[in-house]
Amino acid sequence: MSPRVLVLLLGVSMLLQSRVEGPQSKSEKGASGSSDGFNSHKQQDATKKPFTEGGKPSATGHRVARGPEASQILNTILSNYDHRLRPGIGEKPTVVTVQFSVNSLGPLSTLDMEYTIDIIFCQTWYDERLRYNDTIETLVLNSNVVSQLWIPDTFFRNSKRTQEHTITMPNQMVRIHRDGKVLYTIRMTIDAGCALHLHRFPMDSHSCPLSFSSFSYPVSEMIYKWDNFKLEINKDNSWKLFQFEFKGMGNKTETLSTPAGDFMVMTFFFNVSRQFGYVAFQNYVPSSVTTMLSWVSFWIKMDAAAARTSLGITSVLTMTTLGTFSRKNFPRVSYITALDFYLAICFVFCFCALTEFAVLNFLTYHQMKTHVPPNLRHARARARARARARARARARAQQLQEAFVCTIVNMEGNVEERQSPAQGNSQHTKPVLCSKQHTGCKKYFCVIPNCKGSTWQEGHLCIHLFRLDDYSRLLFPLAFFFVSVLYWFLCLYL
Repeated sequence: MSPRVLVLLLGVSMLLQSRVEGPQSKSEKGASGSSDGFNSHKQQDATKKPFTEGGKPSATGHRVARGPEASQILNTILSNYDHRLRPGIGEKPTVVTVQFSVNSLGPLSTLDMEYTIDIIFCQTWYDERLRYNDTIETLVLNSNVVSQLWIPDTFFRNSKRTQEHTITMPNQMVRIHRDGKVLYTIRMTIDAGCALHLHRFPMDSHSCPLSFSSFSYPVSEMIYKWDNFKLEINKDNSWKLFQFEFKGMGNKTETLSTPAGDFMVMTFFFNVSRQFGYVAFQNYVPSSVTTMLSWVSFWIKMDAAAARTSLGITSVLTMTTLGTFSRKNFPRVSYITALDFYLAICFVFCFCALTEFAVLNFLTYHQMKTHVPPNLRHARARARARARARARARARAQQLQEAFVCTIVNMEGNVEERQSPAQGNSQHTKPVLCSKQHTGCKKYFCVIPNCKGSTWQEGHLCIHLFRLDDYSRLLFPLAFFFVSVLYWFLCLYL
């Protein structure tokens, strides 16, 4: 082969070898340069940042640059600051603007007459000693700086227990603006007293207050004012009112005179009304049903004394138990509530149902002294006995003009005469079933059967003794219905 051909082949082989080794050499260079790739990347970013961000500093650089400046501002304003003295002392009163945010409300305890509320309490005031000149608008500080600043000594006048939340850090915040405006925020849970007026229980409504004022600064040194009364309520959270329904809120401002001076007291009210369903199913329905069950005795035969007595006593004892149970979770107030009045009405009706049988049994079996034998059941014999009794009564009435004679006929047909003495008469016989209203009146209330038909008996009110159960079957339900309608009308509309 000629030398030219050899040189050409040698060049082609070297060219092919360089193409095969090229990618491998580049990967080796990348692997060898990975040790200092982080530094080189940072250098490239540093060189490229001014062009990509247009000369704006990074956020990290902003914090680093502002941190020492904020610390210097805080050290400067606190260097000659005395947190023991209020702002503007000796010159003008300090004006504190308040605002609330309610996280949760409830429960409201009727027994203890108190309620629980979880709030975020915000107070704003101006302190000229905290002014500074800088581009930083606001310094946001946590609870560590609170002890170094003057804070209003606000306390809640009707609070029983107060808890400040400290998890995970004390829930306190301070914001200092460059014009001297200070915002202090704290979260707390308060158990506050609420005087409940339970005359209309369970149809009652209440206004539970939460009042606050300064503990040591009178109105000449500290003034509170509302921030347009913007009371924020977080309804998304659970309100543990249970038996009550939230109706709204209100506020008032007053000056309270004490031996220590006149203090400005701010109060806002939570208006709630009791929901009626729970008490209705626990008290009203059982008492009404028990009262109606006591009327069943009017349909039981008069001879079944054991059944009627046990039913009446059971109804009375049940009403007593319901009255005691209704007071179990109830404060020991000295007045009668609407529920107590209704239970008393039901108790009276149950007691009257029991007394009705006692009266009926007494007048039937104990007041009558003579009884007719069972074999005297003929109508003719009873008619002759009644005729003789009426004849004797008329004869005696003609002899003694001021004496009044009443005929007693029991259910067995026996006839008996009873005489009531006139004025000045020496006889002292006690009347049994006919009673005189007043002297000179000839009208009587006769609770005997067949008390009409004679001339001298005109103007009498005839009440059949043995129909007393029939009267009670109609009288008791009507009376209870009338009293119940009157009760609900007075409770709901007055």
